[in-house]
Amino acid sequence: MRLVFAGTPEVAVPALDALIASDRHEVVAVVTRPDAPAGRGRRLVASPVAERAEEAGIEVLKPAKPRDEDFLARLREIAPDCCPVVAYGALLPKVALDVPAHGWVNLHFSLLPAWRGAAPVQHAVLSGDEVTGASTFLIEEGLDSGPVFGVVTEEVRATDTSGDLLTRLALAGAGLLAATMDGIEDGTLTPVPQPADGITLAPKLEVEDAKADWTAPALRVDRVVRGCAPAPGAWTVFRGERLKLMTVGPVPDRTDLAPGELAVTKKAVYAGTGSHAVELLWVQPQGKKPMRGADWARGVRIGEGERLGE
Repeated sequence: MRLVFAGTPEVAVPALDALIASDRHEVVAVVTRPDAPAGRGRRLVASPVAERAEEAGIEVLKPAKPRDEDFLARLREIAPDCCPVVAYGALLPKVALDVPAHGWVNLHFSLLPAWRGAAPVQHAVLSGDEVTGASTFLIEEGLDSGPVFGVVTEEVRATDTSGDLLTRLALAGAGLLAATMDGIEDGTLTPVPQPADGITLAPKLEVEDAKADWTAPALRVDRVVRGCAPAPGAWTVFRGERLKLMTVGPVPDRTDLAPGELAVTKKAVYAGTGSHAVELLWVQPQGKKPMRGADWARGVRIGEGERLGE
C-alpha cells in the first residue's frame, strides 16, 4: 500500500522505521506538527518524525491544522491507500479521514477501551496496572473509540517510569502497526468494535497533577513519581521552593515519620507519607542539576522536624 504516516515525537519513530523497512508498503509522505521552539535559544526545531523522514528522503507535510485546504489538496494528490498514525498530536477532521481508501489507523499505547486519551501510559502507571499494551484501531470522529485491528500486551514492572514503559511499547507497537498494515492490505484483518464496558479516560497530566501528596500512602507517592517521569515531573515544596522528585524508594520498616517529615542519615534522606516512609533517591532543586537525595540533604542542612510540602 501507499502510506502517508502521521506522527510527531520520538516515540513515533520506531513505527515509522518499521514501515520504511517493509517490503510490502511504501511511505510516500509524512504528516507532522509544525516546527516548534526548543532549547535556550528557542529556535525552531523540526519534530523527530520530520527529521527521520527527511533522512529517508520522504516528503514532509507540516500543516498548521489538518483541515488546511493546501494540506488536504496535497493529501488528495498523493492518494494514499492508508494513513498510519502514532502520536500525531492534532485532531483529524472527517474531510481528512475520508481521503485514504482504508482510512487512518492509529497506534495507541493502551489496551482499548482502557485509557482513551492523551496520556495512557502515565495513567496506567499511576493506577498501578500490572499489564498494559498497545492497540491499532480505525480512527473515527470519537476519542480513541474506533474498532480495533489488533493488540500487544506488556507487563508493567514495579520500577517502571512512564518513560521506561513507553519505550518498550513503542518498539512492540511498531511491529503491531506494520502487521496491521499487512493484514489490511491482504484482507485478513477486520476491525472489531470496542466493548461498551471497561472504558477509562487518560487526559493529559498537568503540573498540578504531579504534585506529591505526603498524606497519601507511600505506594501512591511512588506511583506519582514514576507515572510523571519524565513529564510533567513529580514535585513538592521545600522552604518555599519547588523540589523535583525524580526517584523515590518505599521503606516499609520506617513508620516513625509524619507526612512530609524529613529524616537524614549519613547515606540517605527519608520523607514520611500516610503509611511508611520513602527514601528520596534522586531530586532536582529549583535551578540546579539532578542530584542524589543524600547529597541534597547534606547541602541544605535539614533541621529537625522540617517537612516537605506547603
